[in-house]
Parts: sequence; structure tokens; C-alpha cells
Amino acid sequence: MTTTLETFFSRPLEEVVKDPEATNRGQDLLLALENGEVRAAAPDENGGWHVNTWVKRGILAIFRLSGQVDFPAWPGGAVDKDAFPPRTLSMTDGVRIVAGGSSVRRGARLCPGAVLMPPCFVNVGAWVGAGTMVDSHALVGSCAQVGERVHLSAGVQVGGVLEPAGALPVIIEDGCFLGALSGLFEGVIMKTRSVLAPGGVLTASTTIFDLVKGQELRGQIPEGAVVVPGSRPARGEWAVMRGLSLYAPCIVKYRDANTDAATILETALR
Repeated sequence: MTTTLETFFSRPLEEVVKDPEATNRGQDLLLALENGEVRAAAPDENGGWHVNTWVKRGILAIFRLSGQVDFPAWPGGAVDKDAFPPRTLSMTDGVRIVAGGSSVRRGARLCPGAVLMPPCFVNVGAWVGAGTMVDSHALVGSCAQVGERVHLSAGVQVGGVLEPAGALPVIIEDGCFLGALSGLFEGVIMKTRSVLAPGGVLTASTTIFDLVKGQELRGQIPEGAVVVPGSRPARGEWAVMRGLSLYAPCIVKYRDANTDAATILETALR
């Protein structure tokens, strides 16, 4: 099935949407995403990540082919593309989703053992790993990849990306911790067991200042690094006269026993 879908959606988008089988193959793709058979981005043998462009192209085709409909059964009503109704989860999914207004869109993968606190939103193409907690008011954007045993604290924003199809989505590897109201956007990668402190926001172009190793980084938090919001003086006489500073996220340490104790998510909460 996977090979058939890849062949089908690897063609140019305009050719795909004109194929009479596109709607049926689109439903197959959404189911394969939900079952974890395919994913929008995946780790490679070198410890990096690669984009499955054909998956994102397939999702774009489904959007193109879908019309808007009412979903009156959803609390308060909803209007969305007909191929993307909110998912209905049950005990067989192995996921704990606490009542209170959370929504998971079709085509999102929730691995058994994941916990969703209300209200949160998981978009199409996203992957949420086993044992991961998505806390209240958190967003897991389209095609974002979140590993196992990750804690997305309250208000965390994990940005999504569908276009261009070749763009890497946000990647959060296993064992990471994101503090309240932090955010990752534009394909930033958090390597295994790294930490983003509350209020930290990173994009692909944000400079991260590694105070431990004396280097500047962009687009990726190293394994085990602890990033906190910082500041640096703004340049220019006018800025200096006014005491202005610029946002400057800093790596202040690499994880140790004290960090683990501060970020642990008790098993009972899962």
C-alpha cells in the first residue's frame, strides 16, 4: 500500500488532482498516516531527518479536492474541508484524551500512550509519540513530528508547514521538554532530551548562543541542551541611550540530574 501511495502522489500536484482515483487514494493516505504506516518526515540512518515530499503533496491534493461542509455533531458546530472531520477516539486507540474541547484532525498520528489535555489541537500530518503529553492550549501543527516521552507544556506552539512540500517541519525528538508558552517554528529541530525553557521562541533563523561551548547555532537545539530566553544589547547609539536589548536565547547548560528532576513527568500523570 505504501509503495502504491508514494507512486501515486509523487507526481506533480496538478496531475494528481485530475486523476479520478485521487479522492480514494487520499482517504488511503489519511488512514496510513493515522496508523503510522507513513509519516511526513522521518529519521534517517545518519541521525538526521528527511521530508517525505510525496506525503505532503498528497495532503495538499486532498485539500484541493475537498469542499467545505458542516460538522454539526461537533460541540458548537464546525465548518471544515469534508475530508478532514475531527477524529473520534476510543479505548482501542490507546490514547488518553481528557474531555474539554480538544480536537485531532484526520491524518494525525497519535501513538498509544499519548495524553492530550484540554483544550489542545493536533493538525493533519502530525506525529505524536508514545508517552508524550500535549498539555492545555498546546498546538501541534501540520506535519510536526513529536517523539516519545515529550512534554509540551501549557500554551506550547509547535508550528506546522505544508508548503512548500519539500520544507522540513518542526522536529522534536524523544525525551524533550518544552516549557509553558514556548514555541518552535519554521522547521526547527530539538534533538533528544533537550529543553526549551518557558517563554522561549525559536525559528529557523533565530541565533542560539551556546554559553557552554562558545558557539552560535541556528535551526537546531543540540542533544541535551537547556535553552533559556536571554537578551543582548542592541547596537547603535540611539539603542544604547535607551537601554534597548534584543531577544537572545542561550544554552546555559547541558542536561544533568538536576535538570531531569525539574522536568520529569510523573508516570501517574500519563
